[in-house]
Amino acid sequence: MNENSLTLIVDDEPDIRELLELTLGRMNVETKAVANISDAKALLKDYSFHMCLTDMKLPDGNGIELVEHMQQQYPDVPVAVITAHGNMELAIKALKAGAFDFVSKPVDLQVLRNLVSTALKFSQTFPGMDRRSRDVLLGESAAMKKTRATIAKVARSQAPVYISGESGSGKELVARLIHAKGPRANDPFVPVNCGAIPSELMESEFFGHKKGSFTGATADKEGLFQAANGGTLFFDEVADLPLHMQVKLLRAIQEKAIRPVGAPKEIPIDVRILSATHKDLELLVEEGKFRQDLFYRINVIEVTVPPLRERAEDIEQLTEQILTRLMSDTDSARPTITTEALQALKQYAFPGNVRELENILERALALCENDIIKTEDLRLPREKRVEVVMETSIAVGDGVSLEARLGNIEREAIMQALEQTNHNKTAAAKLLGMSFRALRYRLKKLGMD
Repeated sequence: MNENSLTLIVDDEPDIRELLELTLGRMNVETKAVANISDAKALLKDYSFHMCLTDMKLPDGNGIELVEHMQQQYPDVPVAVITAHGNMELAIKALKAGAFDFVSKPVDLQVLRNLVSTALKFSQTFPGMDRRSRDVLLGESAAMKKTRATIAKVARSQAPVYISGESGSGKELVARLIHAKGPRANDPFVPVNCGAIPSELMESEFFGHKKGSFTGATADKEGLFQAANGGTLFFDEVADLPLHMQVKLLRAIQEKAIRPVGAPKEIPIDVRILSATHKDLELLVEEGKFRQDLFYRINVIEVTVPPLRERAEDIEQLTEQILTRLMSDTDSARPTITTEALQALKQYAFPGNVRELENILERALALCENDIIKTEDLRLPREKRVEVVMETSIAVGDGVSLEARLGNIEREAIMQALEQTNHNKTAAAKLLGMSFRALRYRLKKLGMD
């Protein structure tokens, strides 16, 4: 540990201040300790700190106020908050305000040491780190610029991040960038597809097991949490976790500790949690299929990856990059793509997003002639169209007005479009041949919003 590291400790309990100073002193970290926010602000003006540890309840305010002050005045100094045991609501509030991380009372010294090591690594490397991601996450659309800016911001924190987006939109790429731009960049990034692990094996896969803990456990096995220790654990398709594993995952995240199957006690772990799914987690919470407490715990910060159809202006740049990459392992010249073919790509809805674009271009490379990709080489699938079967005969005098009949037909068409697009209103509007604003108006008019 760098002996020049200087940490500000803010806590009104002398015993806690002494414990923190002793623990950090053994890590060769210098400290300055105060009992309130006013004294902390005065020291911040006089010294250059590398991190701050603050209690949540202070005589002249609370830790969140100090977090917000430092976010504005000293944004490169990571702030960790100390919370009362079990008060996750305040911890999450602090993380949303910009806190780097949290530690609960009674303070587990190993958890504290892990936190301090990561925070100091952050403060020593982050100012000089290249935070740009435009060369990896391509696109100059407003949506992609916003996504890249969010990635640069969340990389500063250790707060759990929930990455939402459709299948094929690049959620794992976003997760890898968050890891690569943060203080854990040199430590493991471990992705796990929650839908690919059999339910009965999940606990052993996640937490590991001890030899003899069950039939077939012939040796100790390290779980995914241990494999990612010090780094980042990425739960892809987290919505596929069965409820019994959701409970165990929630505890592991909150306690920063896991118990391998067959082990007598929990062991501390130091990982950052990122998660993603293409499903609507809020809807699953409402339906009782996903725990609300786990949802709030993993969704401290949300990063939304925009679908490709909402950033058509990026398709040309993506196409060039994908073609260059696909041809990089061959000696052949890279084919060119005609203006008409490029325009066809820009007009296509891409239900499979960037992954589908890659598949389309890979197929086009195999089909094209004379190193020129034409529209027919793309073999774009015909988009599904909404077909509404209208009654051929209308009974007169049944008391149903023409306006009501037309309203029912319109409602049926909209329902079909929403079902075909998994209730994505932008895609549904495209299927119906209308603007998003027009669809929104009709939904409100028909009482479907």
